[in-house]
Amino acid sequence: MTPNAEFITLDQNLQHIRQMLMELVLRPRRDLAKWARVTKQTPNVKIGYPGQHLASLVTGVEGERTGARGHDLRDRSEVKSCSRLDQLDKCKSCGAAVARIEPSCPNCNSNRIKRNNDSKWLLAVKNPRELDYLLDEVPRIVFLISDYPNFSKQDWDTLRFQVFEIWPSHKRHANFRTIMTNYYHNIFLPHIDKTPTKTPAPKNFWPYSYQFYMCNPVRTFCSTVEDALEEPKIKIDTYVDPYIDRSMIESVTMPLKLLSEAELSKLNLDPNEQTLALQNGITESQRSVLRLRDTDIAKPRQTSI
Repeated sequence: MTPNAEFITLDQNLQHIRQMLMELVLRPRRDLAKWARVTKQTPNVKIGYPGQHLASLVTGVEGERTGARGHDLRDRSEVKSCSRLDQLDKCKSCGAAVARIEPSCPNCNSNRIKRNNDSKWLLAVKNPRELDYLLDEVPRIVFLISDYPNFSKQDWDTLRFQVFEIWPSHKRHANFRTIMTNYYHNIFLPHIDKTPTKTPAPKNFWPYSYQFYMCNPVRTFCSTVEDALEEPKIKIDTYVDPYIDRSMIESVTMPLKLLSEAELSKLNLDPNEQTLALQNGITESQRSVLRLRDTDIAKPRQTSI
């Protein structure tokens, strides 16, 4: 899990990260929100290509200038981006679409709005070569997510940008290999057998899910932005130097609320440990006794003899 120093060629990363977020994401989003109030169009700023820039600045590795047709980074790392900012919401009363910046339904004035927070990473594997490439040749997968840290409070003016890494060949990320191998053999292939003319959906990898934490992702960057729609203030909460061996960094803790009663009993936490877990989450070491759920691993497909 040590990044290849040969490919780390970018410097002044923190300075450039602040500047990039401001110029490619925050200012355009602020201006789009202003015009969205006039035109009633979506103010959503797609995170895909800005995410590629952020991945390069966090890892220190340049891209290959090939868009979606080559390696995302020169060291062959894959980059996956996911944005939960400015998703289109829905009125519970009349079913009309509601923009994130609208406090009520523009169609019926109802305040009963379903605020969506369900964007996820998509992992496509369509043949054995692609599976082998993802699990054995890609050194790491860089997962980016932009979201609202105070979503439950409907605080749309505070944003968060995070970067996580998973190294598919490393033993601490063995669950990721299991998940992707099972997806290909027990979901993708049976679907192709049944409906050869229709390509199955990619693997949905959900941020902040039980499955996500069981893959032991390492967070290498986190930034919180306050007053995002007026005068954005960027705070860097976490930044891991591109040269640092990621195996020396503890993976993110898992919220205790994600566990079932049976899983909680497996941890065998004493009262003090449980109090700490409620406050800080379950560490990588503590959750090592847990296993992936049946919903995370499809049943092996039935073959006829």
